Amino acid sequence: MYLVTAEEMREMDRRTIEEFGIPGRVLMENAGRGATDILCSHVQDIRKKRVAVVCGKGNNGGDGFVIARCLADRGVHVVVFLLAQARELQGDAKANLDLIRKMGLPLVEIADLDTFLEKRTSMQIYDVWVDAILGTGLSSPVTGLYGDVIQYINYTTGFVFAVDIASGLFADTGQCGMCIKADATAAFGFAKVGQAVMPGAGLTGELHVVDIGIPKSVAKNVGAKHRLVSPRLLGPALIRPDHIHKGDLGHLLVVAGSPGKTGAAAMAAMSAMRAGTGLVTLAGPKTLCPIFEGQVIEAMTAPLAETQDGSVAENALDAIYKLLAGKTALAIGPGLGTHDETGKVVEALILGCPVPLIADADALNLIAEDPNILKKARSPIVLTPHPGEMARLAKTSTGEIQQDRMGWARKFAMEFKVHLVLKGARTIVAHPDGMVCINPTGNPGMASGGMGDVLTGLIGGFLSQGLGPERSARLGVYVHGAAADLLAKNVAPVGYLATDVMNSVPRALDGVWKNA
Repeated sequence: MYLVTAEEMREMDRRTIEEFGIPGRVLMENAGRGATDILCSHVQDIRKKRVAVVCGKGNNGGDGFVIARCLADRGVHVVVFLLAQARELQGDAKANLDLIRKMGLPLVEIADLDTFLEKRTSMQIYDVWVDAILGTGLSSPVTGLYGDVIQYINYTTGFVFAVDIASGLFADTGQCGMCIKADATAAFGFAKVGQAVMPGAGLTGELHVVDIGIPKSVAKNVGAKHRLVSPRLLGPALIRPDHIHKGDLGHLLVVAGSPGKTGAAAMAAMSAMRAGTGLVTLAGPKTLCPIFEGQVIEAMTAPLAETQDGSVAENALDAIYKLLAGKTALAIGPGLGTHDETGKVVEALILGCPVPLIADADALNLIAEDPNILKKARSPIVLTPHPGEMARLAKTSTGEIQQDRMGWARKFAMEFKVHLVLKGARTIVAHPDGMVCINPTGNPGMASGGMGDVLTGLIGGFLSQGLGPERSARLGVYVHGAAADLLAKNVAPVGYLATDVMNSVPRALDGVWKNA
C-alpha cells in the first residue's frame, strides 16, 4: 500500500484538478460520500444515534459538511459545529456549507473559547463525533480553541471518526501535540505516512482508504517513497512448484554464539528453518558445538576456532570461507560477542562475503566501530538494529533516533547502501534507493529477549531462498510480527517467548499466503 506525505497528496490533488479537469468539489464530494459509507459500517443503527460533525474552516471542514449532508439524507440526526464564523469560509468548503444551510441542517458556530465554554455542556448528548477540524496541512502543534475542542472530544464516550487524518496529527511523521484519538479514520486517496508509524498509528484507529477519483497515472508520476508492508505483495514469494526439493530452497550459514549466548545462535538457526529454508548450518566456537547440537535438531553445526574467552577467533576465517562454498546467504551476529578478534572476522566478512548477508546484534556493535566498511561491501547487506544499536551506528543518541525513526533509517540506508531494518513499534525497513516501508504487524508482547534473533533467522532464511534483500527484509518483519499477533490473540497478550513466535511462523506464513 502506498503511503504519502502531505506534499505528495497536495501534488496529486493539484494534478488531478489542473491536468485532468476534475474539479476539487468533485473530489470533496467523493471523499465525503466514501467516508460516510465507512462511518455507517462502523456504527450500528446509526439512525438511532446523535451525530456531531465538528468542522474547521478549511477543506477538511468542507469534507465534514459533505458527510453531514450524506448522513442527513440517510435519516440520521446530525448537527454541525463550525469552529469559525461562516463568513470566513472560502472555495469548495464554503460551497458545501451553503448546501447544508439550504437543507436546513442544524449549524452551530463556535468561533471563540467563550462560545465553546457556553455550549460544551449541551454537547454531551452526542453518541458519534466526526472530526473534520484539521487536515494534512498542519504545520504546528494545535493550541487555542481547536486544542480545547479536541481535548473535549477525547474525553467523551462517543465513537470518534476522523476525516482524512486525526486532527492534530502530523501527516509526515506521526508526531503530535494535542490530537484527536480516533476509533476509525477514513483517509482520502492514500493513507498518510504519519498514520502508519507511532504514535500516529495508535491515534488513527481502524484505518480505511477512500478512492476519491485520483487517476492512477497521477499517483505513479508523483512517485511516493513510502509503503505499508502488505501480504498482497509478499505472498507470491511463497509460491512453490510441486517438484521442488530442499536443494532448491537455499542453504544458510549462521555464524553466531559465544559463552552464555548459545540460545541466540540456536534461535536464529531454527527460525531460518521455520522460514522454509532448505538447509541451515550453524557455525560457532568449537567448544559450544555440543551445546548447539542439543538445541538444534534439523540444522547442521560446524566448529570454528575460538579465542581464550570462547569467542570466534580471527583464524576461523579460512574455515568460514570454506563453509560459504555452496551457501546462498550468511547470517552473522546473534550472541557473537564483541571480542577484538571477532570484530576482525565480521569486518572481513562484510568486505569479502560472496553471498547476501544479514548482520544483527553483536555484529552491529562491531560494525559501529567503523560503519564506513559497509560502503566497501562485496554483497548486499541487511542490518537489523534496535534503536540503541542504530544510535551507535549513526553516532547519535537513542532519543534522537526515536524522534525521527524514518529519517534516520532512510539516511543511513542511502549513505551506506544497505537495507536497514530499524526494529520497534511499527518497524521501519529502509532501502538504498530511499524507499521506506513500514511494517503494520507486531504487538507489545514482543518486548522480550530473543525476538531479534528470531527475526535474524527469518530474514536470513528468506535471503537464502533467493528472495533478495528488499523482499526478504519486508517479508521477515511482517511474518515475525504476524506470528506474535497470532499468539497475542490466541494465547495471551504478554508472556509468550521468542521460541513461541518462532514456532508460530508456519501459521503466519499461511496467513500471508491466504491474504495475498
